[in-house]
Amino acid sequence: MKSTTDVSKIKSEFSLQNATSFGGVKIFLAYLEKIKLAEAMQDLSGGKAHNAIFPVHRILLYLIIGWTLGCERMFHFRKLQHDALLRRFLGGRLPHHSLLYKELGRLGRSCPSLPDELRKLNQGIIAPCLPHGLILDLDSTVETVYGDQAGAAKGTNPHKPGRKSYHPLLAFEGKSRLNLNAVLRPGNTHSSTNAADFLKQTFDLLGERKVKYARFDKGFGGEDFYRLWESNNIGYVGKLKWTKRLAKEVRACRYWTRYVDEEWIIEGITLIYKATSWTKSRCIAIIRKTQVFEHGQGRIVFDEDWQYEALVTNLEWAPIDLWRFYNQRCCMENYIKEAKNGFSMDRIATSEFEANTLDLLIKLLSYNLFERFKSDCCEPVHQRYTIARFRLEFFHCAATLVRHSRSVVLKLIKDFGNQHAWKRIEAKVVQLE
Repeated sequence: MKSTTDVSKIKSEFSLQNATSFGGVKIFLAYLEKIKLAEAMQDLSGGKAHNAIFPVHRILLYLIIGWTLGCERMFHFRKLQHDALLRRFLGGRLPHHSLLYKELGRLGRSCPSLPDELRKLNQGIIAPCLPHGLILDLDSTVETVYGDQAGAAKGTNPHKPGRKSYHPLLAFEGKSRLNLNAVLRPGNTHSSTNAADFLKQTFDLLGERKVKYARFDKGFGGEDFYRLWESNNIGYVGKLKWTKRLAKEVRACRYWTRYVDEEWIIEGITLIYKATSWTKSRCIAIIRKTQVFEHGQGRIVFDEDWQYEALVTNLEWAPIDLWRFYNQRCCMENYIKEAKNGFSMDRIATSEFEANTLDLLIKLLSYNLFERFKSDCCEPVHQRYTIARFRLEFFHCAATLVRHSRSVVLKLIKDFGNQHAWKRIEAKVVQLE
C-alpha cells in the first residue's frame, strides 16, 4: 500500500509562475486571431491617443473574452487581470476592473456613433454563417435592475413585479441562432414600441442579404408593422391576440379541416379578417386543439375544451403548416436564455444608459463569436453545447506558459479529459484561412 500524507500536513506556497486557469481557451483565442477580430476593432471610434496604454479595441476585446469566460459582473474581471495566457494574447498588462466601468461610461458619453459601429462589426462577423434565405425572429425580454440606473423604468416585469427594468428588443436569425440586431429600451415601453424603426435599421445592416420570412408574437402588431413586411415582400407569421370580436367570427365557421386525430385533435381554418386598427383585411389562420376522452367504445370531444390560436400572415400556406412554422420560433427563448445565463446579458454593468447599450451589444457580439466558433471549428456533438458546458469541458484547464528553444509552449495538465477533442478543434483552427 502506498503511503499517504494528510492534507493538513502538505506545505503550501504561492510560487507557480506564468500559470493560467483557462489553458483550454487557447483554441478560442487562436480563432479570434484567425478571423482578425483585433484588427477589425482598431477602426472603432474611441477618442484615445494612438499610443494609449489601453486603446479602445483592447478594452472591448478584453470585455468579450471576460464575458465568454464566465464573468458576470465587472469586478469578476479581477480573476483575469494576472492570467498569463490572456496577458500574452492581449499584449501585456491587463486593465484593472475599475477602469472597465470608466471606459464604458466614457465611450457611452463621448462616442454616440460607437453602437452603430459595433452593429456593423457584428454583421461582418456573422456574415459567413448566415444562410441565403434569412428567417427573422423578433422578440423582447425584461432585464431587472436593482438601483437607479438611467433609463430604467417600472413596467411589465413577470419575475420581479414593481421593480425597474430595461426592455431590450432583439432580432435573431432562425436557422443559425445568430443575433442580427439589438436595442436597449426603458422598461415601461411596449414590445412593439419603435419596432418599425428597429426593423428598418436591421434591414439596412443586412444590406443585400434578404429576409425571406419573419416570425413574432402577439406583443407586436399594428397597421404600420404589418405594412413594413408587406412592402418588403417578406412572408410573416405572427401570433394574434384572441379578442371577443375575433372569437365571434370564428364561432360562425362550420367547416374545419382536421389534421391530427389521435390523443389530441388539431383542426384548422383560414378566414379573412379586419381588426379595428387595420386599414385592410388580412389572412388569419385559426388552429384549435383539444384532448380526446375515451368513453366505453367511443371517443368524446367537448366543445368548451377547444384551445384556440390565431396567426396573422401573408403566406398562402395551410393553417397547420403556418402553426408548425411559427412554433419553431420557440427556440428563440433558448437563444435569449443562453445570452442571459451564458453571457450575463441581464447583468447591468453601469448606471448610465448609453454605457449599458454598449455593454448589451458587446455581450451579444460575444454570443455571436462563440456561435460562429462552434460552427467553424467544432464537431456536431459539441455545436449543441451551451457556453457554460463548453467552459467546463474545454476552457477550464490549468496550464503554464514555458519558454523553450526560443518558443513559447502552453503546457496543459496531462489528464485533461477532453484532450483529443480539444486537439481536433485546435487543428481545425490552424487550418482556417
